[in-house]
Amino acid sequence: MQHVRRDQPEKQPYTLLIIDDDPLVNSSLHSVLSESFDTVLTFTDPAEALEQLDTIRPDLILLDIFLGNINGLDILAQLREREANIPVIMITAFSDIKLAVRAIKLGAEDFIVKPPDLEQLEITIRKVLQNYELRRRVELLQAQLPESPAAEILGESPAIQEVIRLARIYAQTDDTTVLITGETGTGKELVARFIHKHSRRASGPFIAVNCGAIPRDLAESELFGYERGAFTGAVEKLKKGKFELAHRGTIFLDEIGELPLDLQVKLLRILQEKRFYRLGGEKEVSTDVRVIAATNQNLEELVAAGKFREDLYYRINVARIEIPPLRERKEDILLLASAFVQEFNEKMGKKVKGFTPEAVQILRQYEWKGNVRELRNVIERVMLLTTDTVIDQEALRFLPSYEPSSGTDHQATELPKSYELAPGEHRLIISPQGANYYNVLRDLFIQTLRLTKGNKMKAAEMLGITRARFRYRLEQLNITEDMYMPRQESVS
Repeated sequence: MQHVRRDQPEKQPYTLLIIDDDPLVNSSLHSVLSESFDTVLTFTDPAEALEQLDTIRPDLILLDIFLGNINGLDILAQLREREANIPVIMITAFSDIKLAVRAIKLGAEDFIVKPPDLEQLEITIRKVLQNYELRRRVELLQAQLPESPAAEILGESPAIQEVIRLARIYAQTDDTTVLITGETGTGKELVARFIHKHSRRASGPFIAVNCGAIPRDLAESELFGYERGAFTGAVEKLKKGKFELAHRGTIFLDEIGELPLDLQVKLLRILQEKRFYRLGGEKEVSTDVRVIAATNQNLEELVAAGKFREDLYYRINVARIEIPPLRERKEDILLLASAFVQEFNEKMGKKVKGFTPEAVQILRQYEWKGNVRELRNVIERVMLLTTDTVIDQEALRFLPSYEPSSGTDHQATELPKSYELAPGEHRLIISPQGANYYNVLRDLFIQTLRLTKGNKMKAAEMLGITRARFRYRLEQLNITEDMYMPRQESVS
């Protein structure tokens, strides 16, 4: 076993484990990769490597398929049986379609052909490590999710951290009215609940009222209650309104800009005197309640237009929190999406682990006009339909602005062709320069389709992947029907 560790700034802080029974290959890979990665360990004995796996805790394994009398795919299967999610890149002396299919089914991230192009090898390793880091981050974020997400605010961006900072400050006061502004779906009620939970009123009730959803003729009785005979149908002796129910707690008035002007007057009196009359009542009712208001409208413009009372505006605009839209805090999208995945995993009994990098890119580039609420709805829809353990970009195809991501590594025109098909045979002949992963994978799919005579369902089954993922790969690899279906000769 060779072990070299040099603390150089330019090195990536990863541990690579190489398992190959050829000492010369081990030595060559070790020499090259040690220049770029912090720790590189090599083993010729796979049993010894597995025995030390928990101690080494590698970030990536390079595993030879043929290890003397031992098949590297069996080692890969043992790793997966141990639930080790360490990414594995297979090394093979030649490309074989059956081995490639088995490797894909067993969860190999990639495979390279000997002798490897060292520059391409390093690019492949970096890409696999990047994907691995993303998956680990999702798992970490899910583990950090609070036990009661309904009362917590998720986000790491400076903007949302400022929201949390202000919410904690305002929570320290008992009576200060708070105005929360932001677009629809940004989580205004969530922030209001956060303030309530962290205040001295936390043991009291939290009553949420959507001012825009209450019919105008019922709004007063809904907010302030009524006594028998107050109006036709008021047969109960007394019905408490929302303000009375929120006594010694918090009332959250969402979309306060929709409140009719006559009720704005009564609301102003409650804020100033903590007293009100029930509809049809003769005695004043006292209430000890904190008011948190929210709106997605510009109240200053409503005041200027005479649709909102200026005195009420100044009374509720004491402590203000503005929640930024989701598109302005893209670094929070993965955290939120992961929280929703965990939520629906529990509700639906599924085991979705996270997202592919392409799916994350789509989520971060989407505009999210409905903000967090829209994101939650999208994840719920995906979770209902998915049968995979990872959400890929195919699952997000229904988004209005969906565009398949296309990195340069997926563009066949920019990749050198270093192999050719043997005429009449379903195998690859590798040139001395080796073969890159894109081209090998492309021909793997083409040859599988040839074997199944173009039957995509059977081809997907052979490769051990879903039909949706198979269709996505065909698009990604630019595979057209004329590449795998025999041409019909014209008869003259």
